Amino acid sequence: MGPMKPAGPVERAPSGGVSWSDLVTLTKAKLSALVVATTGAAFLSGFPGGESFAFGRLLHTVAGTALAAFGAAVFNQLFEIDADRRMRRTADRPLPAGRIPVPGAFGIGWILSALGIVHLGSTVNTAAALLAGLTIAVYIFVYTPMKRRSAWNTIVGAVAGALPPVIGWVAAGGHFDAGALWWFSLLFFWQLPHFYAINWIHREEYRQAGFVMLANEDDSGRRTAFWSLVCSCSLILLAFWAPMISLARWWFAVPGVCAGGFVVFLAMRFQQERSIGAARRLFFATLLYLPVAMVAVILAKPSS
Repeated sequence: MGPMKPAGPVERAPSGGVSWSDLVTLTKAKLSALVVATTGAAFLSGFPGGESFAFGRLLHTVAGTALAAFGAAVFNQLFEIDADRRMRRTADRPLPAGRIPVPGAFGIGWILSALGIVHLGSTVNTAAALLAGLTIAVYIFVYTPMKRRSAWNTIVGAVAGALPPVIGWVAAGGHFDAGALWWFSLLFFWQLPHFYAINWIHREEYRQAGFVMLANEDDSGRRTAFWSLVCSCSLILLAFWAPMISLARWWFAVPGVCAGGFVVFLAMRFQQERSIGAARRLFFATLLYLPVAMVAVILAKPSS
């Protein structure tokens, strides 16, 4: 990958106002949609059998979590304007490009975050609201500044990213039990090979932006591929753990092992080849794995 040219001067926000596309980018709506999907899936998995399904509570849970995720994404970009300006794939985001003013973005982030927490607390339960607040706090005040100091930031970011399904679990009436831990572990271990692949592909951009990442001093890909493989193997263990804690029937192990094994296979290929193509295939495999695992565990939910 050749050297990047620094981004040009910041542009002024257009007089016509903020576009819908810029708002979608500012709130990382596509990534947030994934967060919402995991929250909803965990709610469906954790809702007690034998009760009338609380569809309204599910909608409130999804809405509140989405608002909190949108707010956290805005604050994350506020902290990283200069870094985003130095990365080719983020330089045209609305804040580094100057299409949305910083005070306006701050207001949007504050309103969305507060609305998300308050909504969950008033329509779902206190535990869900507290978890949403914890997710925002870890993401903004620990993970985001840590990206400039330590490669361990990826682990901390994975913790924040693994909390939304726990919100869904407790919102459904569950407790902080083995089921909550399984959902947390699913998202935690899924995120690591997913992000390690992205990090290695774009390592030069991360270096230039000043982020301290695992792949920064790993041009060979040896270390990144090793940890991608270790974390991918954990996905297979989760396929057996779910039936053991009565989260799913035993047939869940079949799609769980197949989907997890596919990720492990491509992680092994990445370790052998250590090429951009192998890393990209691993990245897309993780995108395929998550919906398969979530749908399978819901369908395999034991009947009461």
